[in-house]
Amino acid sequence: MTDLLTDAEFEMFRKVIYDKSGITFSATNRSILDSRLKEKLREKGLGTIKEYYDLIMSDEGEMKTMLDSVTTNLTRFFRNQPHFDALINYVIPHVIEEKKKSGDTKIKIWSAGCSTGEEPYTIAMILKEILPAPYTFQITASDISLKSLMVGQQGFYADSRVQGVPPNFLSKYFTKNEKGYQINSDLIQTIKFDYHNLRNDSGMRNLDIVFCRNVLIYFDEAAQKACIDRFWDAMGNKSYLFIGHSESLFGMDTKFEFLKTDWACLYQKNI
Repeated sequence: MTDLLTDAEFEMFRKVIYDKSGITFSATNRSILDSRLKEKLREKGLGTIKEYYDLIMSDEGEMKTMLDSVTTNLTRFFRNQPHFDALINYVIPHVIEEKKKSGDTKIKIWSAGCSTGEEPYTIAMILKEILPAPYTFQITASDISLKSLMVGQQGFYADSRVQGVPPNFLSKYFTKNEKGYQINSDLIQTIKFDYHNLRNDSGMRNLDIVFCRNVLIYFDEAAQKACIDRFWDAMGNKSYLFIGHSESLFGMDTKFEFLKTDWACLYQKNI
């Protein structure tokens, strides 16, 4: 077994990862792919990269495991606070105004690329605090990493992972034990954790709010466009899309409108 992927092996895996997930590996992050795949070979007791490639191509479960292993799951509670300020002060009041017109009282939210669950739990805590009766909410939290989804579903975080959670939220929505913090079951029940590959249609429709932050940066332009179009299909009128602060739809042929609030920039489906 060589120390590094050959150019042909790199291209082979780069293509299958892109085809299956939309995630793009370039020369700059080739070393990440190399180290993750070598780890897989050791784990499976295989001698060559080709053997592992043949395995993932014949075993859908192993394909999902491989995609899980090459994704980066960097997240934290209340990450990029201005987005949540915009959610509280602008988005939710406007969503409620629209709901009043139809008599619908449930706000539907998708946290796409939710990683280990910090983002959807942050949204859930905020909505528990600010939503007036009779409004309720349901959050769907999805990711391509089954391992991350299991962490989110369990809702248990080490002390170091809850940095940034306001003390009043920590005492209200978490239970402390000797190993860390467990999110209370009533909050867990507001979130449905679900495996989803953004390469595919989610099947969801009439969503009010979509968060997909720091995910598009791993896609090339074509995969970004396809993903954004699928978000459009999943969202209802007068709905809102949050993407990462370093991401933008500028220059993309999309129907979303750019929206600059006093707190943060986001996008709206307005038809």
